[in-house]
Amino acid sequence: MKKRSGQSYTDLARKTYLSSSTLHRYCTGKARIPDAAVLTRIARACGATDQEIVELTRAWLADRDPEPTQLADPAAPTEPADPAVRADPEVGAFAPARRSVRRGRALRVAAVALLLAATGPPGGPSEAAPTQWVSGPSWVIAPKPVEPTRFGVTVNSNTGEVPGFRVGSVRFWDSHSRWTQIEPRPGEYDWSATDRLVNSARRAGLPALFVLGGTPAWAAPDAPRMAYPDGSRAAAPDDLRHWERFVGTLAERYRGRIEAYELWPNGNDRRYYAGDTASLVELTRVASRAIRQADPKAVVVCPGMGRLWSDEGRDLLRRFAEAGGYAHCDVAAVKLHQRIASDPPETVLSILDSAYKIMHGAGVHPPIWSTGTTHDLVLEHPLDEARAIDHAVRFFLAGIYGSASGNLQRTYFYAWGNPNLPIVLQAVGGAPTKAALAVEQLQRWLARARVRACGKGAAIRLPANVWQCEFTVPDASGRQQDAVVRWTHAGTASTPAPPGAARLHRLDGVSTPISPGDFLDIGTRPVLITRTPATAGPPS
Repeated sequence: MKKRSGQSYTDLARKTYLSSSTLHRYCTGKARIPDAAVLTRIARACGATDQEIVELTRAWLADRDPEPTQLADPAAPTEPADPAVRADPEVGAFAPARRSVRRGRALRVAAVALLLAATGPPGGPSEAAPTQWVSGPSWVIAPKPVEPTRFGVTVNSNTGEVPGFRVGSVRFWDSHSRWTQIEPRPGEYDWSATDRLVNSARRAGLPALFVLGGTPAWAAPDAPRMAYPDGSRAAAPDDLRHWERFVGTLAERYRGRIEAYELWPNGNDRRYYAGDTASLVELTRVASRAIRQADPKAVVVCPGMGRLWSDEGRDLLRRFAEAGGYAHCDVAAVKLHQRIASDPPETVLSILDSAYKIMHGAGVHPPIWSTGTTHDLVLEHPLDEARAIDHAVRFFLAGIYGSASGNLQRTYFYAWGNPNLPIVLQAVGGAPTKAALAVEQLQRWLARARVRACGKGAAIRLPANVWQCEFTVPDASGRQQDAVVRWTHAGTASTPAPPGAARLHRLDGVSTPISPGDFLDIGTRPVLITRTPATAGPPS
């Protein structure tokens, strides 16, 4: 198909959002295409007909799964798909390694059916109209401070310990701070764990986000259980006066010491909230009123919204927005995470874009905080150390990338203290991991920095797999100098150093001199390129 199209690899790479070398490996059979969406995108760019795409997909599925009784092990290393498009957003975050013959065949039939539906009816146009080509960064703004608070972590510990590496804010959940744990019986409170959490954050100078949720069984005895062993209920209490009293008492006790309150951990996942949209909006309204009466300066964060890879998750977010839920909050909480932990962190940007458009369609534009992940995270395989470092750092860089176009102000990494997750920053009682130290190094790079633009690929005259954000940062003497952070979502790329380039900084602390025009090998581990103040100018 590539030969038939008469197009060069460079032209096709630009249309398919891949690097020329990656595209060459796919077309020559030296590498397997990892994703049906990438397969379809390449075929479309080559002018394939609907029938050809169906036949191509059948061949691809057969080649991917020669043994129908077994699916690929989710831990097996594969080349990550391009983050711009993912196939079949309904696929869950964790799939068992084995399926029956019937299940394997059903998946293949369903995949072909999805592609038939996506390509349109027979006889339709064989190639979609090309997207308008626009050069330049994804966004450019007047230099804006990179606030330390955007480097947040969720604390999964009730010990009162804080991270042993640099962070900018903390969030309390899975830390013995659910409503049912604080008020096990009506009017009887146990503040011991919450006091430890709040006091330790205050001593460390870390703004705290407290997550409200987990209705006690005594307040909603017939409601479904939440996904925790403490008996928490996944619904509002039968009498909202119990909720209003608890929220008001909490906000009064910690007035001026807790910066913000997230009003439910996950409002559109029935494992956390099984009520209807109207009940969630009312729960939000009542809690917001109680907090603002007790602590007018506190930031009210609407219930977290996750599962945004799915139609159901997006629909519930839309209904909450259209029902006026965001009128009661200062901030929207969205669960921005990869479908599976091994996916490139940049895939969260498509979720952010979807959430922003849903809110825009409902006529609301709150600031957004990324406050968590999927319930299934603990079922996933650990990442190797190198990928853990890359992904932890790029999680926060993706947050900065989405700060202008998606109004994303903060990102809370899940989690700190828990040793049983795909990426561990630090276990309670242990030392920070190399991933945590790399996150700390990123914060050193961007201390007192200002961000002004972010972009990707050919639009900013770089290879298709390269991402870049532009900053001004202070040098050792305090003078401002221009800088860029570059990385790839997969593979490597050779890129020219920007004009005035002076030094290349790596996350391990190594810094080397470079000159303008030098070619730099960029990979999945971000690097910082600084320029001398005298020659600083717009980055290339």
